[in-house]
Amino acid sequence: MSLFNTIQELKYRHDHEGLVELIPYAKSIGVENSMVGDNIVSTLRFKESNIGNPAIPALHGGVVAGFMENAALLHIVWSTELENTPKVIDFSIDYLRPGQAKTTYSHCEIIRLGRRVALCNITAWQADSGKSIAIARGHFFVGQ
Repeated sequence: MSLFNTIQELKYRHDHEGLVELIPYAKSIGVENSMVGDNIVSTLRFKESNIGNPAIPALHGGVVAGFMENAALLHIVWSTELENTPKVIDFSIDYLRPGQAKTTYSHCEIIRLGRRVALCNITAWQADSGKSIAIARGHFFVGQ
């Protein structure tokens, strides 16, 4: 079965968690998905291996960025009807505060979906959704 057919089957079965299995990095850092209304919220459960600065302790910035990038990819795949897997064109992140050693959440909003490019805003937070730890903007190639 092709990747496209696998994605379509997961969407048909409403298996949003199964999408994580398709991205090895997302699986290795501990990404999970859940539905809140019609939107996917990605969750990064705390794992000791995701710590970058053990003195604070704080999540590694690369883990936060990778988590947010994967959250955007998963959101695009789940909420659109594409014939190809999205590919990252560019990704820009602003770290607002240290990610503490606890569960982190991320939400993606598709700002523009064209024939070739999708533009997304991604927000990551921990205990309080009003206090973001990072915000990001990503462009993804979605055409052929």
